[in-house]
Amino acid sequence: MVVTVQIDSQHRLGLYGSADRHLKTLRELLGVTLIARDDQIKISGDPAAVEHCVATLHQMRRLLKEHRSLNQEHIASAIRLGAPEGHGHHPPLLDVAVSGRSVEPRTAGQRHYVSAMLEHDLVFCAGPAGTGKTFLAVALAVSMLRQNKVRRLVLVRPAVEAGEKLGFLPGDIQAKVNPYLRPLLDALHDMMPYEQIRRFMANDMIELAPLAYMRGRTLNESIVLLDEAQNTTPAQMLMFLTRLGEGSKMVVTGDPTQVDLEPGQVSGLIDARRKLSGVKGVAFIELGRSDIVRHRLVQNIVQAYNREADVPAKRTAVRNADTSGESDARVPPPPEPA
Repeated sequence: MVVTVQIDSQHRLGLYGSADRHLKTLRELLGVTLIARDDQIKISGDPAAVEHCVATLHQMRRLLKEHRSLNQEHIASAIRLGAPEGHGHHPPLLDVAVSGRSVEPRTAGQRHYVSAMLEHDLVFCAGPAGTGKTFLAVALAVSMLRQNKVRRLVLVRPAVEAGEKLGFLPGDIQAKVNPYLRPLLDALHDMMPYEQIRRFMANDMIELAPLAYMRGRTLNESIVLLDEAQNTTPAQMLMFLTRLGEGSKMVVTGDPTQVDLEPGQVSGLIDARRKLSGVKGVAFIELGRSDIVRHRLVQNIVQAYNREADVPAKRTAVRNADTSGESDARVPPPPEPA
């Protein structure tokens, strides 16, 4: 299906965005092809997606009347409002708000992630910083806790990178692990009042624990989140996954590009992806740079670091190829038979 939409010249920059940024977002999230020429946008693709895109552009026009320019949040809102009834682009609802605004997935990858968490008892989510891996998992957990779908929320992290040696910090166990669990607590504070968190923790409805203290437990009627899972070993990952009890869900998040284990040590997150990929009931979600929803610079930073990391790898490959060629040239020919 192909549709051409006429754009008022005064709205063109606002709808297209700087360097056509907004059009790129629509391409990625709606799966359509967009060609912009002067005051016309040619939209092609699946009929439902094209209709959704046309409706989204109408919503963007409406928002431009209220705002001088559009940001990524406005685009996400326009996509949501432009989705027809029964269309698959409606984001799953979470009974959680931050600063008076409902928490909801803002990209196609995030929608897929939240849907997977709702539909599966064990979900692995890998992706770069800023993609909402931890935030959305905590939001879902808080939502399920408030709706009495689970009795307990358990937030887990490797307490110390590459070894979990808890003795080098002063104070009791809570003081030792607090710096490592702080990001999870920060996410909770965004969604729940401090007094409610403290009351839930006192009643054992919310628990923050280092991974080392999960051994031997069975977690029933709980939603359990393991964050920074790239810094687990395969043995630790197996230990954690086997804590899953009746009526429980587990979400495992991490960034495979930021493994802090000792050199040569296999990441439990990467190992689990390889071993469990064919297991029924387990979902694996891969988020990418297009799913980054933090400050706009975060996406550029991740891209720049990935590009920089690719250069040494290519140089090494070329060097190895050259070296192997030189070595082959130095091998003396076999002696001629007498």
